[in-house]
Amino acid sequence: MRRAKITVIGAGNVGATTAHWCAAAELGDIVLLDIPQTEGMPAGKALDLMQSSPIMGFDATVTGTTDYADTAKSDVVVITAGIPRKPGMSRDDLLKTNAGIVGSVSEEVKKSSPDAIIIVVSNPLDAMVQQAQKVTGFPTARVMGQAGVLDTARYCTFLAMELGVSVEDVQAMLMGGHGDTMVPIRSCTSVGGIPVTQLIDSARLEEIIERTRKGGGEIVGLLKTGSAYYAPAAATAQMVEAIVKDKKRILPAAAYCKSEYGVGGYYVGVPVILGAAGVEKIVELELTEGEKAEFQKSVDAVKELVEVMDGMPA
Repeated sequence: MRRAKITVIGAGNVGATTAHWCAAAELGDIVLLDIPQTEGMPAGKALDLMQSSPIMGFDATVTGTTDYADTAKSDVVVITAGIPRKPGMSRDDLLKTNAGIVGSVSEEVKKSSPDAIIIVVSNPLDAMVQQAQKVTGFPTARVMGQAGVLDTARYCTFLAMELGVSVEDVQAMLMGGHGDTMVPIRSCTSVGGIPVTQLIDSARLEEIIERTRKGGGEIVGLLKTGSAYYAPAAATAQMVEAIVKDKKRILPAAAYCKSEYGVGGYYVGVPVILGAAGVEKIVELELTEGEKAEFQKSVDAVKELVEVMDGMPA
């Protein structure tokens, strides 16, 4: 049985750690690619990771390269390429630079792996997914963004810390754009099957939600020289697993919504069924009036960002 071929573009912290999680879980053979100016860096990281396989007991081939020819016929392509956030920088500040980077990467993916499923991780996330789909022209089901899995994981972590319980017992769902306008769906949040609103009062829950919205910025502020990578990479690997194993997982992802939720043709975070065909279905939840208002605010922020990006000179 042929192993899946998984290419990770961008061999920085997020990309290399994504390769690590995917290899350790034996999700397929991994190609780690970076720009030619990095010379032997991706090959060095790949070799280092390969040499951990006898110790950790996984069978996966990991190769590093600066040549897109080595990525040909990939089943899944993860795009992490782009500059990371620095202290005082918002995701939106990254727009112009990363739109150019993601655009050029997408052109190469279109040529080398025309049948691949693409997962974009680069920020500002929702706009970058839109850019990747526009450049590749791939069916929208085969282009998505990783954000909701990460945002939900952060939310679950903070809830578990607050209650002093196992993270395994916390279930949650976040929707909307990746960033300060993300929308927690309170009716889909429970701990051991108990609605979270019965365990945490509304004022304290709102504080936890606000910390979740600013979760990436909190880590940027603490690290001072970079941004989060362990959790984003783990979230990406979970999406890769759902695709290569055709698991039909219900996960939040930045997916293309036309009629769904009345979005009108933009990528935004929603619950989806993720399997071998990519986004196989968008799950439409019944939102409260408050959640609808918050979600619309988030969608409007995404639309504004995309309009700014589309108006930039080529």
